[in-house]
Amino acid sequence: MGIGKKVEIQYLFEDNHLLIVNKPAGLLVQGDQTGDETLVEMCKHYLKHKYHKPGNVFLGLIHRLDRPVSGVIALARTSKSLERMNQMIRERKVNKTYWALVHHRPPNENDRLVHWLTKDKKKNMAGASIKPSVKGQKSELKYRLIARVTDTYLLEVEPLTGRPHQIRVQLAKIGCPIVGDIKYGFPKPNQDGNINLHARTLQFIHPVSKELMNIKARIPESDSWRKYLDIENTEELS
Repeated sequence: MGIGKKVEIQYLFEDNHLLIVNKPAGLLVQGDQTGDETLVEMCKHYLKHKYHKPGNVFLGLIHRLDRPVSGVIALARTSKSLERMNQMIRERKVNKTYWALVHHRPPNENDRLVHWLTKDKKKNMAGASIKPSVKGQKSELKYRLIARVTDTYLLEVEPLTGRPHQIRVQLAKIGCPIVGDIKYGFPKPNQDGNINLHARTLQFIHPVSKELMNIKARIPESDSWRKYLDIENTEELS
């Protein structure tokens, strides 16, 4: 986040069991060695203030987003909800889609990518190979080309597995690194240091009410995303 810039979280859904928000790019989800304020801390403060809760506020992290990534993320307000949501993730009953901006047109308008990913813990990076590997984890995603505006292409990506950095490294492997993602081969960083990857939708069955949840997060208000506002608005009206 920029120095002195106020971080604003959009609260997308809230009940006694879940809190679902739109995370700004650049905000840590949970604490690391930097000691920077985190999404979890901010959401706990929000609940504590709104409901005048004494003592500590329980808020369980269901899934994560990388720091430079924006978009929808769900947190559990009870241990029961956390346990049930974690079970649904293990059973692949939580569906996510992402929007990604790239500068190179992908090889196909629609495709399914399969790679074996390895992790370099020292560099905090993943590597991808099209050949099966004993050391690698099989990683799959689907993508489709939505639009091109000026010098970028908008892709909708659906990860079918949940590997760290999966979308970033798999798109880079086909010659389409995400705009701003210098870690995976884009030639220059974005001015704010973030990347143009946005968790657009989250779909699942509510762990308590059993209602079908389909949550969408608006794209960031940055220059690179702003040119796709008309497409976003058209999609939401359809």
